[in-house]
Amino acid sequence: MEEPAEVRIGRGQRLIEAVREDLELFGVAELEERIEILQSEIARAEAQIDRKKAGRAAADALFG
Repeated sequence: MEEPAEVRIGRGQRLIEAVREDLELFGVAELEERIEILQSEIARAEAQIDRKKAGRAAADALFG
């Protein structure tokens, strides 16, 4: 008998699941922690966007 294949979680799937959670179940401290985590993730995503834009601008300057 074969073991079931490991389910692969799609890119961004955990974030989608997190935003669907019922916030009524969280206490104030948990909600504040959640906000801090989300703000940190936003900053991380914005930094990645800046790096990608800088890389693109450098490539455009070199080849364009």
